[in-house]
Amino acid sequence: MSECKPDHPRSVGDALKRGERLEWWSLFWLALIVAVMGLVAGGSQAFRTAWIEDMLSLLPPAFFLFTRWQEKQPSTEKFPFGFQRAGTLAFFFSAAALTVMGGFLFYEGGKTLIMREHPTLGSWTLLGHQVWLGWLMIAALIFSVIPPVILGRMKRKVAAQIHDKVLYTDAQMNAADWQTGLAGVIGIVGIALGLWWADAAMALAISFSILRDGINGVRLSIAALLDGAPRKLESGEIDPDARRIRQSLENRYGNVHVQMRETGRYIRVSIEPADAHHLPTAIAEQLMESDNWRLLDIGVVIRTDLPAEGAKAKPET
Repeated sequence: MSECKPDHPRSVGDALKRGERLEWWSLFWLALIVAVMGLVAGGSQAFRTAWIEDMLSLLPPAFFLFTRWQEKQPSTEKFPFGFQRAGTLAFFFSAAALTVMGGFLFYEGGKTLIMREHPTLGSWTLLGHQVWLGWLMIAALIFSVIPPVILGRMKRKVAAQIHDKVLYTDAQMNAADWQTGLAGVIGIVGIALGLWWADAAMALAISFSILRDGINGVRLSIAALLDGAPRKLESGEIDPDARRIRQSLENRYGNVHVQMRETGRYIRVSIEPADAHHLPTAIAEQLMESDNWRLLDIGVVIRTDLPAEGAKAKPET
């Protein structure tokens, strides 16, 4: 027996729509930032690494918007549980891309330091004057952090409200974007001061940040794909909502075996009684009405390893 609840509170629906709007704005600003930085890209490895990070930052908003469309699709014969887990799959692909690119950029930065490669920056002619390219790159870096930092702080609040890991990871990357910009500026200033190693060192710092975010995302997404217990947005610890639901079930129905897994932002629960064939038939309706909105589905396991109801137990031999 199971009972599904596809609807959610109005506040959650409003937050989902707000998240979609913020991600559309993110795509607009990030595309503009990538274009501006591409125009002034020079010989600074730290700048190029920051530029690539901004390109990668386009993935989470695109994945979020795609999965919002996908999870609204009705269930089919081949996908009877619907598509709520599309967000988890998108989270994995996004995190995997960050991990691969972060590892590659970290390798590039390390190789530059080992090979002692000295970067050089040229100049542009603007309005009849020679302008050092580094000034233009610094201006582009400063511009590149302002929209993401503002949007990231707004998205983080929405992500916590709707418990969306793709949106939360995107918000964390955006909110910390000022660190990337600062590292890029330090690298360019280092070139100007003749500190050839400063640029590669800052590139290493940026790539390490990308790699760390990617590995953490891969770890959380794999746990969800393998039907692990629901995790917190920011870590691998058990989600407080899952603990509350389990405690509520155990307090209400005594000795029962509770299994939970994540389905996107929702939680599916399976309950197995300890000493009965099944729980009362009204249990699912009561739970769906009273527990957390993330509780998408309640499944009650019917035990077949016990004597049939009404039958006499066989005497022990």
